[in-house]
Amino acid sequence: MSRVRWSFLGLDLRALLFLCLVIPSGIVGIYLHGQKITYFLRPLWESPPKPFITLTHYYHENVSMETLCRLHGWGVRDFPRRVYDAVLFSNEVDMLKIRWKEMYPYISQFVLLEANSTFTALPKPLNFALNRDKFKFVEPRLTYGMIGGRFRKGENPFVEEAYQRLALDQLLRIAGIEDDDLLVMSDVDEIPSRHTIDLLRWCDDIPPVLHLQLKNYLYSFEFLYDLRSWRASVHRYQRGKTRYAHYRQTDYLLADSGWHCSFCFRYISDFIFKMKAYSHTDRVRFSHYLSPKRIQEVICKGADLYDMIPEEYTFRDIIGKMGPIPHSHSAVHLPLFLLENADEYKYLLPGNCIRESG
Repeated sequence: MSRVRWSFLGLDLRALLFLCLVIPSGIVGIYLHGQKITYFLRPLWESPPKPFITLTHYYHENVSMETLCRLHGWGVRDFPRRVYDAVLFSNEVDMLKIRWKEMYPYISQFVLLEANSTFTALPKPLNFALNRDKFKFVEPRLTYGMIGGRFRKGENPFVEEAYQRLALDQLLRIAGIEDDDLLVMSDVDEIPSRHTIDLLRWCDDIPPVLHLQLKNYLYSFEFLYDLRSWRASVHRYQRGKTRYAHYRQTDYLLADSGWHCSFCFRYISDFIFKMKAYSHTDRVRFSHYLSPKRIQEVICKGADLYDMIPEEYTFRDIIGKMGPIPHSHSAVHLPLFLLENADEYKYLLPGNCIRESG
């Protein structure tokens, strides 16, 4: 009987140990790493999107436009199309200047809309209006608009984002866009190369909508993440049909068409602002993610600000991209204005990861 009693007692102790230690540890683990587990298991519940039809991109500065158009299978026009560049603006002052300097020779009209609120209903200053003196070079070709935010806290941030993009459609009509003009749709930090814009404005029979494959950088041009940024697009405008959007709109993708430099800020305060302001604010799961010291360490490592598993669709791609991004020492084929003003924008070039506090 005593052996039986000790057996039951041992069972009770093991059960108690399980209840008091193992289950709470599991709950804490899920709380801390549940998002990582979900992203890692993504291939089990979500299939990869349909592959793009990638168009080979031909370019050399000494090859004629007629030859370049022919290499792409397109004709050449007697005169170039007009080109409109339209952006929603938040606080990326340096990236906007680099973008507009890169595209300036071939843009007919620059269209910019900013709001006094973020997508997450936080109030924000009109940063472009405050820095407008830095953009005098585009003033004769600039259509500027301001929209009041709706400040609906708790609403899905993508609703506010869609509201602002709809307002940008209206601003484009005010700017005078017409059928068959080219419209560049991309975020400020998604920068098409100037020769890409020149090619598309001169060539005939280009697709009505064409996504641009951009080199995908994080924090600066030191950390090349991959070559798979695709959301930027160019449209042959059609009144009543073309709508400003930032999602997939065609299967066609023009290779090697520019640069996407995400979270490429001069000041730590701008990192904190964007982390709290943009549509994926749910990724800030813990308050210490916003610590300036932590953010600086993450930048110099090339690690993820949100401590997330890569957003991929196969285990091979997920495992291949886990960990910090390797440092690059190449500053070849970057935006011209950036290299011409390297001292001013040194923080965007390899070997300069330290940021100002702001």
